[in-house]
Amino acid sequence: MKKLGMIESSSSGAAFFAVAIMVWALAPGIAAAADCKSSAGPGIDWRDCNKKQIMLRGSDLPGSNLFNTDFTMTDLRGANLVSANLEKATLVRASLAGARADKANFSRVEAYRGNFSSVSAESASFASAELQRTDFTGARLTGADFEKAELGRANFDKAVLTGARFSMANLSRAKLSGAVFEGQIDLDRAFLFLTRIEGLDLTRASGLTQDQVDLTCGDGATRLPSGLTAPAKWPCPPDDD
Repeated sequence: MKKLGMIESSSSGAAFFAVAIMVWALAPGIAAAADCKSSAGPGIDWRDCNKKQIMLRGSDLPGSNLFNTDFTMTDLRGANLVSANLEKATLVRASLAGARADKANFSRVEAYRGNFSSVSAESASFASAELQRTDFTGARLTGADFEKAELGRANFDKAVLTGARFSMANLSRAKLSGAVFEGQIDLDRAFLFLTRIEGLDLTRASGLTQDQVDLTCGDGATRLPSGLTAPAKWPCPPDDD
């Protein structure tokens, strides 16, 4: 009986130790939740936090974990978001005008009517993002990835798109006219229904087909890759919306 009691006591002690190890292992996650109340700073962990309708203009957030953070209507103008992770963040009507976001991860964000004007987001990922009516005027997007992004009526006027990828993206009624790019731009299987491409030199665009071109809105100044021709409907009437 004494030996059995010792075994039972040993088992209880082992179970307690195992529970203690589990609590210790989970401690970083518990501590991270408290970061929602912390001030903005480099490398901050605000994942899953509610940061709606607040002023974060000029905030220093490089390398921060902003996964699934709600920034609805938040002012992030001029913020430093270099290499930050904003995957699945909500940026509906948020302003990132003039922000630095090179190499940031915006994949799967929801940014309807977001303001990304003059943002620097070179080599950033916007893969599978919801970016309808988003303003990218004057943005620097060299090497940015928009694969499978929803970009209906997005505005890329004066945006630098050298090496940007729009493969399988929805660019219906988006404005690419006025965009700047030297060299390649990837339009493989992009949906280009009434996409404005007036005046663009697309001679080095990759993945562009005649079926895509036939859906677009170009003009006499639009240059197409060898083998593709301007459709008879060009130029399109102005888009008032």
